[in-house]
Amino acid sequence: MAALFVLFPVSPMFLSTRSAIRYVSELTISLAKKKEKIVSFVREQVSQAGARGVVVGVSGGVDSALTLALCVEALGAARVAAHLMPDSRVTPEEDTADALELVNRLKVSHTLTDIAGIHSAFMRSLPEDKLAEGNLRARIRMCFLYYAANHTGSLVAGTGDKSELEMSYFTKYGDGAADILPIGGLFKTEVRAMARMMGISPKIVGKPSSPRLWAGQTAKEELGVDYETIDRVLGILQDSGKPDCSAIAKRLDLDLLTVESIVNRVVGHRHKREMPRVCAFSDSDNSGKTYFS
Repeated sequence: MAALFVLFPVSPMFLSTRSAIRYVSELTISLAKKKEKIVSFVREQVSQAGARGVVVGVSGGVDSALTLALCVEALGAARVAAHLMPDSRVTPEEDTADALELVNRLKVSHTLTDIAGIHSAFMRSLPEDKLAEGNLRARIRMCFLYYAANHTGSLVAGTGDKSELEMSYFTKYGDGAADILPIGGLFKTEVRAMARMMGISPKIVGKPSSPRLWAGQTAKEELGVDYETIDRVLGILQDSGKPDCSAIAKRLDLDLLTVESIVNRVVGHRHKREMPRVCAFSDSDNSGKTYFS
């Protein structure tokens, strides 16, 4: 239960029983309102695009599970397609099993494609590089999703959450590519809480976060800090102007280096969250003439 409260200034363990019940109730109402807003958002975006529905990459993790469930609630199972794309050399079998159990429970049409052979074909012409190879897996998966979206006249529903987006913890033009991001406004701790609320399997909700780009990868090990701590810091950053790491560390009773590592990543990886920069020209650069003159 602790993860549900890390974004908020009070923990129910310090409240009376009656106050704690009221506090949990208020948080549940807040999550319910956010869920309804996401459901309406998905419907509106699909309608405005004139799309048939959405395609979702499902990994067996909590983000994709929640995204899929929300899209099904918004559009109905017939307008949602799930694509499971493990690499059998690095993806744990339990992830694929969890993903299959989820899509079958939600009665969503799905495809299962082992991308190991495709990835190997690329690597026959490329030098070995652990990070680049991992990012290649994410980009192969996005190629599949956009092909499916083109083929069916659908939108790609991305599965990134607010914590990942703010930390730029995604592969550019890989899992970071999408037409809509239904849970992009939810912190990871909120994602887990909403997934529990929607009845997602505890196995999926409690699973350690990992992009599964290589064997044994975990978000905590790669980022150097858990999402509960990250979300506490991000929750303050979104409400403040210029970040004051010392003040944040003192307020949250965290190590200063931990806070600095989070803030530095948010600031230093901003380019991943922006469109490519354009070298723009003024009228004087064009000598008063344009291609349309």
